[in-house]
Amino acid sequence: MPTLILSHRYSPDSNALFAAALAAGWDVERLHSFRCPDGLAGREPVFYGETLLADAILPDLGVALLEPTADWLPRLPRRHRLRDVHLTTLAEVREVRERSFIKPTDEKWFPARVYADGLALDPDPALSGELPVLVSEPVVFEVEYRFFVLERDVAAFSPYIRGGEIARTAAGDWESTPQEIAEAMSAIRTVLDDPEVELPAAVVVDIGRMTDRGWGVVEANPAWASGLCGCDPARVLPVLQRASVARGTIAQRDRRWLRPPG
Repeated sequence: MPTLILSHRYSPDSNALFAAALAAGWDVERLHSFRCPDGLAGREPVFYGETLLADAILPDLGVALLEPTADWLPRLPRRHRLRDVHLTTLAEVREVRERSFIKPTDEKWFPARVYADGLALDPDPALSGELPVLVSEPVVFEVEYRFFVLERDVAAFSPYIRGGEIARTAAGDWESTPQEIAEAMSAIRTVLDDPEVELPAAVVVDIGRMTDRGWGVVEANPAWASGLCGCDPARVLPVLQRASVARGTIAQRDRRWLRPPG
């Protein structure tokens, strides 16, 4: 029986997954420190939470987590992302001389936004110059959808961002239209059906409609650290389960997607 591992943060997402896991007959363990209870590694752990907690407890859990590589978006065929994107480092990004969208690939070490150039960044001087950074051609995403993907099939999806704001109404509904859903589903299906697109077995892919360009990939993120938005938590659980790989059973096809590399 799987055991869902959650952090001490009682967020709406973790609460929803807690309830879904119990309904599915899973055990649930909330960690209130950066240490695991004895025996937890033998209870089929499935992790969902912050990267800081994941990195602290993975050795004790005996699992590795699947996630897209830092260079996944730049390596994605341009026909799916519809804009220029390249991977660099925090030290090298200072040489960027044009207006660009700049973001760290892991954690929120500095604000991800459009900068006049690389010199406009003002990161913490304690950060390593080797920190991976993505630099993208600025575009406007009118709407974004989130897809939890399991073995290249959509397990759950939801509207995510609309007009730069969370796509949720005052009543709590995740607003969309049948036509928009059909367009977003067609776009993600095009990505998932393309043999040139490499993906972890369990991942989150965000798809968005860009002004004057159409639907393309926004980014990919680890399923175990991604917000649910309006996704059905019961349908997300199998994605999380596949994203937590027992150290003794790592398949060759999973190795390039492990955090940490293995």
